[in-house]
Amino acid sequence: MPANKAKIHGILLVGCGKMGNALLRGWIAAGHAANGVTIIDPVAQTAAEWRGREGIVLVAGPADLAPTVAPAVIVLAVKPQVMGEVVPAYRRYAPGGAVFLSIAAGKTLTYFANLLGPEAAIVRAMPNLPASIGKGATVLCANARVAQDQREDCNRLMAAVGEVAWVADETLLDAVTAVSGSGPAYVFLLAECLAEAGIAAGLPTDLAHALARATVAGSGALLQESHEAPAQLRQSVTSPGGTTAAALSVLMAPGAMTAIITRAVAAATARSRELAR
Repeated sequence: MPANKAKIHGILLVGCGKMGNALLRGWIAAGHAANGVTIIDPVAQTAAEWRGREGIVLVAGPADLAPTVAPAVIVLAVKPQVMGEVVPAYRRYAPGGAVFLSIAAGKTLTYFANLLGPEAAIVRAMPNLPASIGKGATVLCANARVAQDQREDCNRLMAAVGEVAWVADETLLDAVTAVSGSGPAYVFLLAECLAEAGIAAGLPTDLAHALARATVAGSGALLQESHEAPAQLRQSVTSPGGTTAAALSVLMAPGAMTAIITRAVAAATARSRELAR
């Protein structure tokens, strides 16, 4: 796609915490900030970090926006529990053709429509923490008011920080939250457990932690770069009767790792549904 088609004019970023910062860095790298990003965040530290950057405007609140501001995309990146207080101030932009892109877990399209009005074009996105290094995974879902060009704009913004997929069924976002949204924590726990197991096997603490970190990070990089399925990669490092096979006989036993992860994802999915109510 030509560069002039890939850049978005008029981004309003509401909230610039950890995920907002990650998104903004990705947009800058992709060239979107050159066409204008307005950050709305009352936190002085946010202002200090981004003040003076080319193409970026900082304001403390929606009342400080100039009357001429006409954003193409309004990214809602504040905490879910304050959305009800923050979002209504942006309702005035719904008739002007802006699309609202939320990254809040558990807040539904209907929830935002109630705050923004029935004519609002709304997209929900579920990104994850690796977006902070441009390696995120985001799944999006749009309401019926979202036009194709608005969908493409939202896709470009989230693609700037990793891989993107869309679903038509909003209820799938609960499972998405459980798999990719919460998934990094499962991987970090694996690294913790691997290090502790190494220590229990006699390794020095520093070495055990270093090996666990490098193994998890390297295996993830290999998985991303390889065209083989995870099962094929697993089989390629498992010699019959070898050490890996001995370990996998424990991890793959009935009721072991697969069953535990399945229960964990089911629990996270159920909690996501509860938060949406």
